[in-house]
Amino acid sequence: MLKTDLKSVLWSGAVLLLLLSIAVPLLNALSLVVMMVPMVILYVSLSKRDFIIHMIVVYGIATVLLGPSAIIVGLFFLAPSVVMGHLYKKMAPARKVLTATILVLLGQLLLELVLFDLLLNFKLIPEVRLFISETFEYMNKILLTPMSAELVNAYVQWIVHSIPRMLITISFLLAVVAHAIARPLLRRSGAAVPGLQPAREWMLPRIVVFYYLIVLIADMVTPNHGDSFMTVALLNLVPLLQLVFSIQAVGFFFYLAHERGWHHVVPIMLSVLIFIFPPLSLIGVLDAGFPIRKAFKKP
Repeated sequence: MLKTDLKSVLWSGAVLLLLLSIAVPLLNALSLVVMMVPMVILYVSLSKRDFIIHMIVVYGIATVLLGPSAIIVGLFFLAPSVVMGHLYKKMAPARKVLTATILVLLGQLLLELVLFDLLLNFKLIPEVRLFISETFEYMNKILLTPMSAELVNAYVQWIVHSIPRMLITISFLLAVVAHAIARPLLRRSGAAVPGLQPAREWMLPRIVVFYYLIVLIADMVTPNHGDSFMTVALLNLVPLLQLVFSIQAVGFFFYLAHERGWHHVVPIMLSVLIFIFPPLSLIGVLDAGFPIRKAFKKP
């Protein structure tokens, strides 16, 4: 028999409202960010059969009211939601849950680009290049000191080459937001869902520092212009690794606060500085590469 308790109906209603809100400018951006949350909760709370029935009903109503766009968006977020919910049910570690969900989201984004190219003849990179070029041309018309053609081309090339990093960042944010919201709600309802390690215990493998040094050396000897694979790869790898070590630095600050008994606001404020001044990610490199935490450990 179909499980139709009030909570399930309310969460299904939340999925429906989020799908319908994609037609509302500005609100649709927020809706896409949290789209996975009610789906994950429904998957964990219901049997597979009941979950499928709930989704069929919700997607059917949304498609009737909004058209094919509802089913396209709904199906895109369905797969990562099912993966996250399934791993929650298996009591998988939070790191494994996030990694799998990020990979599914990234794979779907890449697959959609291929399908758009094959079915709709929509090529992302040429379209993005054209849109950005037209935007800069319009800006040059209203600016007192127009940018040179070389500078415009350099900006266009940088943005186009940053597309892989943007796709990874989007996948990461969608997975993290879904986990950060769905997990507490599930635990509040009685479901045992593992969380991430406390920030003070975050520690990258030392080998990552070695990889980072290789990337930095390659970046120094590789021209920062052109369309070669190495140029594009380094353009995306360097800031991604800097972000990883910024997160490691956050873990170091929380460790330091724990050992010294500081108020929790202190490591939060220090963490904000890390992301305002990216070069401070060097703290994360030192923390991962050397045993500097031993110097601050309580005797």
